[in-house]
Amino acid sequence: MPRKYAVYKGLQKPLIFKGFKGKFIYWGLGFLLAGLVFGALTIALINMWLGALVLTSCIVGGLLFTAGKQKGGLHAKNRNTDINIINHYGRKNTL
Repeated sequence: MPRKYAVYKGLQKPLIFKGFKGKFIYWGLGFLLAGLVFGALTIALINMWLGALVLTSCIVGGLLFTAGKQKGGLHAKNRNTDINIINHYGRKNTL
């Protein structure tokens, strides 16, 4: 007699962490790491106060950009409303 196992139904849902979903988690992590690297380089090479400003602006700006892109949807695509006519030579004409 085969055993029956409970199937977790949430496996098809995107991963969510602190309000970011799916691929936007990696975008946020990338902006966080980029801000830390650029801030550290600026602190080491130029000035501590400018480095702190670069660090905070990169992190906050990147996370706000990521949150804004996330509002477009997880699978946001550009919608082309043009009419494409392909002639017999294989060229596209756009109306």
